[in-house]
Amino acid sequence: MGQAFAADKVLKFVSWQKDERGVGDWWASIIKEFEAKHPGVKIEWTKVERGAFADTMTTLFAGGTPPDIVHLASFEFQKFADNGWLADLDPFIKKSKLDLNNWAGQEKCKWDGETVCIMMLYYGGLMAYNEDLLKKAGVSVPKNWDEFIEVVRKTTKDTNGDGIMDQFGTGHETKGGGGQYLAEMISYLLDAKAAFTDAKGNVTIDTPQMIEGLRRWKTVIKDNLTPRDLSAGEIRQLFADGRIAIRIDGPWLYPIIEKAKPEVRPNLKLAAPPFNPPLGGTSNILGIASEVSEENQQLAWDFIAIATSDQFQSSFATLANSTPPSPRADVTEAKKTTPHFDLLIETQQAASKAGVDRIPVGLEIQFNEFAKMIMEESQRMIIQDLDPAQVAKTMQAKAEAMK
Repeated sequence: MGQAFAADKVLKFVSWQKDERGVGDWWASIIKEFEAKHPGVKIEWTKVERGAFADTMTTLFAGGTPPDIVHLASFEFQKFADNGWLADLDPFIKKSKLDLNNWAGQEKCKWDGETVCIMMLYYGGLMAYNEDLLKKAGVSVPKNWDEFIEVVRKTTKDTNGDGIMDQFGTGHETKGGGGQYLAEMISYLLDAKAAFTDAKGNVTIDTPQMIEGLRRWKTVIKDNLTPRDLSAGEIRQLFADGRIAIRIDGPWLYPIIEKAKPEVRPNLKLAAPPFNPPLGGTSNILGIASEVSEENQQLAWDFIAIATSDQFQSSFATLANSTPPSPRADVTEAKKTTPHFDLLIETQQAASKAGVDRIPVGLEIQFNEFAKMIMEESQRMIIQDLDPAQVAKTMQAKAEAMK
């Protein structure tokens, strides 16, 4: 039992996930456990919508009223760390003897040599496919790029003879923001062994590997092997409706598959993506505000310690229906309720081992600007039918100018 505090002791925790089914229940269970262990301390849990989250948190920190427990998306904590707003967690980690070896995505939580956060989710990608559409086209489940492009070409069809394609080989969002656009195209770049930067943060876009990756992306979009100008939600729904043969996505695609039309659902299967390494990435982090009192920092760490414990990492798998970052989590129950959980773990570990993430090293602070530039130049490549080699040179110069 922890130290008893005055009844008015409150820790602030702001999150966009409060009402999310599964993961919201998991956070609630941590709060319940924390308050039971710390009589007199209450967690004030406030929801802020995802679209307004970064701006709201920036306002709170800049105004000197940050939440004690800091929850941020993995692509936005860097600006907070760069401003000195996140506490160094290394002393807490050392004192509590928290073992972060093989903790998926944890290496991304280093900033200027300090550990400023704990990674709370690193996901691996999945390939969902329509078995019936593949069978009718006379093709098998693809296992590499060459097989993939053959499958998506043969399953892209005008099924009613009106001259307009209404069934597509694959599906990508192409009208969202830069971050989503980059997440959609990155599988093609990774499989071609391309990278935006190297481990030291040097820009590495003007390479044969990136040119090949851009060529693959251009082929899929320009040849209309995916619908154009749809949101990710619309693309996922088209897949669930039986009008897209293959969709490569994160674990959140499965609940949409579960709600597919009764005549379509039996045909929708899951497999490892045909790209190596598979799609993967960091999602969200926990940290501690540097400007709150030492007492509140310790309490915030106690909250993090519960969230990172073997018990709660195991319950994350079942409640959130996703892969916990801890290698010590017991996922036995999750495997019983989620038939593809082994596949989720397999792709998570493969992506994590390869260090896959959409946020390039050295461009973390400029990520939004960078992602927008990659989207705009990629769109220009497709619309103007530009040579990917020329596009890679332009991207290289623009990325270097951002640093």
